[in-house]
Formats: sequence, structure tokens, C-alpha cells
Amino acid sequence: MAKFELKLPKMGESVAEATITNWLKNVGDFIEADEAVLEIATDKVDSEVPSEVSGKLVEILFQVDDVVQVGQTIAIIEVSGEGNETPSTDVPAAVATIEKEVEYVKETVAPTNFNDSDKFFSPLVKNIAKEEGISVAELEIIAGSGKDGRVTKDDILKYVSDQKAIAKDHVLPTVAQPAAPKAQPATAAKAAPVSVNGGDEVVEMDRMRKLIAGYMVASIQTSAHVQSFIEVDVTNIVKWRDKVKGAFEKREGEKLTFTPIMMEAVAKALKDFPGMNISVDGDYIIKRKNINLGMAAALPNGNLIVPVIKNADQLNLVGMAKAVNDLGGRAKAGKLKPDDTQGGTYTVTNVGTFGSVFGTPIISQPQVGILALGAIRKVPAVIETPEGDFIGIRQKMFLSHSYDHRVVDGALGGSFVKRVAEYLEAFDVNRDY
Repeated sequence: MAKFELKLPKMGESVAEATITNWLKNVGDFIEADEAVLEIATDKVDSEVPSEVSGKLVEILFQVDDVVQVGQTIAIIEVSGEGNETPSTDVPAAVATIEKEVEYVKETVAPTNFNDSDKFFSPLVKNIAKEEGISVAELEIIAGSGKDGRVTKDDILKYVSDQKAIAKDHVLPTVAQPAAPKAQPATAAKAAPVSVNGGDEVVEMDRMRKLIAGYMVASIQTSAHVQSFIEVDVTNIVKWRDKVKGAFEKREGEKLTFTPIMMEAVAKALKDFPGMNISVDGDYIIKRKNINLGMAAALPNGNLIVPVIKNADQLNLVGMAKAVNDLGGRAKAGKLKPDDTQGGTYTVTNVGTFGSVFGTPIISQPQVGILALGAIRKVPAVIETPEGDFIGIRQKMFLSHSYDHRVVDGALGGSFVKRVAEYLEAFDVNRDY
């Protein structure tokens, strides 16, 4: 009988590890090819790991809550045939050396030293911090250049180098850390007493809620949030959608909601104002080439996730509708892949789904803007005509634009949301889809 090594698959360019949350199969169980063997969680999404072969599970190498690196063997499956099917037998010596180094990092890191932090740090970063004597408080104030502000190996090595240079010049390290005040709100929050009465129920946040809480607090502490609001007349859009939605679904097999129409306008406006399609990395601005729209989606359990529509400006309305429906459906079903939530350059959230007229959304780091779509309502409005003004019933909504005042001033932030409104109000009721 041959043995096959089931490895943790690559799940996206910025995903280096995952936490095992549940084993769906036990030792001795027979597994079909492509059948899910275990469930894992990254800092973005939960996912299943399927088997590449059919066979019997003979060994489980990691337990629930263990953190596993991409490429590590997590289980052994016995398959019919001779020899050993494990792909690792022909791995070059260089790759084997790297894998040993990864194992060394995992063994030497002491995760308990960093349990007090709500931020995510990779095992390699934590190991470097331990070796260099960097405290959790110091680690939390390092500006990360990775996805969602994550501290990378280069970030922490640069921090170490800078601190050594500062020490050499006899300058106190705290003086050189402009981000140090970030630690103050966290300390105050932890110190605040919370009273619990006899009838109260104490429930621990689930894993995703803890991550969301950490991201929201970090974003507020990072970006100088400013909001601009604008009211938009979408009467033509409502009438056009009512007219074509039946034919659209019959021809394309997709429901036509307002979301792809709004996304189309946002993508056009981002092309007009590329200054909104940027990211901030410390003292540097990254001008994004692609327009990748994040689409905030509420999950059945009350949590939130933001799948990303890649190259949204290149999609027509049909393509946008298919992307919106696909990502939204898979988000609710828990079937998103890690790549589905990576690479966003700007985010849109539909607060109108819950009846909200407008809102003040929090920016998804390291982006610099997020647009909230309010509920569409029938309201009395002044209508200007060549014969004079009169009052009529119109379908209107508010656009709420939150942007990062560190790099986006009112002129840009206001002009961008105004352009989105102009595209929506100029919607062609005779257009095809």
C-alpha cells in the first residue's frame, strides 16, 4: 500500500498559515477523492481541505486549534498501489532545508507570549520578536506593510535595525515612535470594569467576531476618518430595473439587484479619480493599477465578510451581476476561498439592505475609502422643468463616503462621491444590459 501526504494547500498570495478548526474524518475512515477531510480558518475566511486521492486516513499530524504552515503535511492517507505517492520524496534539498527552517520557527515560537494581543502575527514575526526581546506592546505599534496592515518579516527587521540605530545615537526609543499613542486606548479599554448582574449571560466572541473587532479598532486608530454625504435621484434606475429584471433573469439566469448597478458607477468613478484607488504604507502611497471592489456581505450568523470583485472596471453589467451574486451566495453559504477576499482596493457596503438611510462606515485597511449605499425611498422632491418647478414623487437614496483624511482631502473625497451620484442620475433608461 502506498501512502499519500495531505498537505495544507496554497490559499492565496498573502495567506501563509491556517488554524485547524475541525477534523471531518477520523483515523480509519475511508476518503473519496475531492472529499473534505478537515476544516481550517485563516484570518479572512473558513474553508475545507479536500483529499486529492481516495484511500484510508491512517494518521492525523495536527490537532484542532493547531496552526499549520502552507505546504506542511497534515495527514497521511493510505492508497492502493505500490510505492510512496507523497510528493515530498522528490523535493530538492533546498526546499527541504526551507521546510526544516519553518519547522524550527514553529517549534521555537512561544505563542503564549503574544496572547494578550488582538492582532495577528505570523510565527516567523513572533520568533524574531522573541529573539530580539521585542515586547507585545512594541510589536503592536509597528506599522505593517502586509495585507490589512499585517507586520511582515521585513517590517520587524527594519524596526529592529531602526531601534539599534536610535540606541547608538542615545535617543530614547519611545521618542521615535509616533504610533505609540495607539497603545493607550487599548490599555484603557482593558482596564474598564464591566459589571455583570445575576440574570446576565456572558458569551465569548467567536473567532471571526474577534477578528472583525480587531480590524475595526485598528482602522479607527490608523485612519483619520472623514465623511461626505450626497443625496441621489435613482428614479430612472428603479424604473429601468423593474422593466428589465424579468427578461434579464430569463436570459442570463441571474437576478438583477441594485448592487451591480451601483458597483458599475463606483468603478467608473474610481477610474476618473484614481486618487481614491490607493493604499497607504507608512509614509508612502501605493497607487493601485487594478480596480478591485470589496463588497461587504452580512453572514447568517451576524458576522461580516468582504469578498472582492477583481478588475471590476472591466466588467459589463452582466458580468458585474454574476460576480455580485456568485460572491454573495458563496459568502452566505460559507464557501468563499481565501483568494476571494484578497486584493481589494476600495469597498462598498449596502446599509440600505437593513433600512438604514445613511451611515458612517469604517475603512478597510490599507484602503482609503468606503462607500455606504443607503435605502432607496420614495420622497417628495422639487422637479425643475422649462415650464417651471413642481413637486413630484421621486426615488432617492443617500451615498455616505468615508475616506482617510491623511491622504484624501475634502475636494477629492467629495468630488468622488459626487461623480458616483452623477453616473447614477444620468443612467440611460434605454440601455441594454
